[in-house]
Amino acid sequence: MGSKAARSVMSQRPARAAVVILIALGGSLTACEYTYEEAGRPGAGPTSTANNAVLPPDPALEDTVTGEALEEWAKLALPESQGQSFYSSNGYLKPGESKSEQTVQLPGGTYAVTLACRGTRRVTFSVALGETKLVDLTLGCANARVSVVQLEKDAILSINVGSRSDANFAYRVSRL
Repeated sequence: MGSKAARSVMSQRPARAAVVILIALGGSLTACEYTYEEAGRPGAGPTSTANNAVLPPDPALEDTVTGEALEEWAKLALPESQGQSFYSSNGYLKPGESKSEQTVQLPGGTYAVTLACRGTRRVTFSVALGETKLVDLTLGCANARVSVVQLEKDAILSINVGSRSDANFAYRVSRL
């Protein structure tokens, strides 16, 4: 009977080993990290996208547009919000160009500032209330980002947009 128990233990070892290997592989897959260097950007270090899915952007979004095509892209890039839209803008930036705009007077409250860009690089967005920066973001094109800001009282926001290369930008300020 002792040899039967020994065979039972030995037959369990390969199964346990397989489970240990699967757990080890599963653990390593959940800890995957993709690091890449941004081509063409001097001094750019590696960028980590740990725990984020990296999907290739739509190649069409690397081309800038004007006129009606710009208006259509802005509508798609900035989907309608549930709150009331107070101010929106879009446009084209030449390489090295920046634009500064101001919103209409906004009543005190909570706002969603949705920012988007289109082109081959990044666009820098800055949203400020007087000297206080509420949003300071460099956004990779073919993306959109929503930031929430709280205004204690009625205010006008300054929005600055800049790019080192050809780019389209769009943004909307909506009350939540």
